[in-house]
Amino acid sequence: MSLTEQRLKKAGLAIPDSPQPAGLYESALRYGDLVYTSGHLPLLQGVLYEPGGSGKVNEVNEADVADAARIAVLNALAAIKSVIGDLDRVERVLKMTVYVASEAYFSRQHVVANAASAVLCDAFGPESGRHVRSAVGVAELPLDSSVEIELLVGVCQGDDLM
Repeated sequence: MSLTEQRLKKAGLAIPDSPQPAGLYESALRYGDLVYTSGHLPLLQGVLYEPGGSGKVNEVNEADVADAARIAVLNALAAIKSVIGDLDRVERVLKMTVYVASEAYFSRQHVVANAASAVLCDAFGPESGRHVRSAVGVAELPLDSSVEIELLVGVCQGDDLM
């Protein structure tokens, strides 16, 4: 088990199996020393984790949707792992984009995003896990999901990478 995964385990979290793409795209793509992910949903063993039922966040279900953000970012990390083989090869989390399906007048997307940011800091430490971020409220997401997350990470250079 990698050091990154040990840190996650200590936080009560685990990297799932990498989700398979639902269309003609890659879940993650390495280009040079960067790995980009597609948007990842809060899927648990192929089933959408959907608190609150409506798919949209509001003041009542904000904490539950934060749990969905944690699941989605773990799925994005699983996709990165599938490309580079070992999450210890991540040098720095660079950017996270969090899309939050939001009810009208909900403006706390940043709070939902903080849950995913905390996972990244738990995984990679406060220096390598801290990143730039956008948290965007949207009307709808695929499968009526409450949240979708994309990551951009920098990885170790070298021929030993997959």
